[in-house]
Amino acid sequence: MDDIYIQKVLKGDADAFRFIIRSYKDMAYSLAMSVVKDEFIAQEVLQTSFVNAFSNLATFKGKSKFSTWLYRIVINEAFKLLKKQGNSTIIYGEPLVNTACEIDDFSLQIEVDDKRYYINEALKKLSPKESLALRLFYLEENSIEEMIEITGWTSSNIKVILHRARTNMKQMLEERFSINKNSFNL
Repeated sequence: MDDIYIQKVLKGDADAFRFIIRSYKDMAYSLAMSVVKDEFIAQEVLQTSFVNAFSNLATFKGKSKFSTWLYRIVINEAFKLLKKQGNSTIIYGEPLVNTACEIDDFSLQIEVDDKRYYINEALKKLSPKESLALRLFYLEENSIEEMIEITGWTSSNIKVILHRARTNMKQMLEERFSINKNSFNL
């Protein structure tokens, strides 16, 4: 489906790019938030990334999925902006995960919301690379190979970052809840 819209854009139909934006904006925003941890900066990253993608669409060779190509642009732009800011601490706006859960039992819903909140708080405290790695691997369910294409990191680097991220997140959650080590299996 992406190929059709990509060809339309390349033939001069700029409106076809709106479909691409609608299709990928949520995940792209989520990835940007993983790195910059600020909603306004993430919006800036998204805007710049989509402009770059539109401008460079002709360079997309189709060797990987379009989403992989686009997400790499988003991640590169996010790290570039973060570096420009000097890795300063950023005040965080919205929760990272914004999925609606339809659960009848109110107390169970509160428990799910609490867990989601604390996981998001832990993600905010992780380094940008660790937060991004967890999001790509667990939430987006990308394979290591796909993560290599998206981030440009090596396989061993991704594995180390994932291991460190899981360890750090588990430690944060254990400290927060003073729980036994088997309650949060990451």
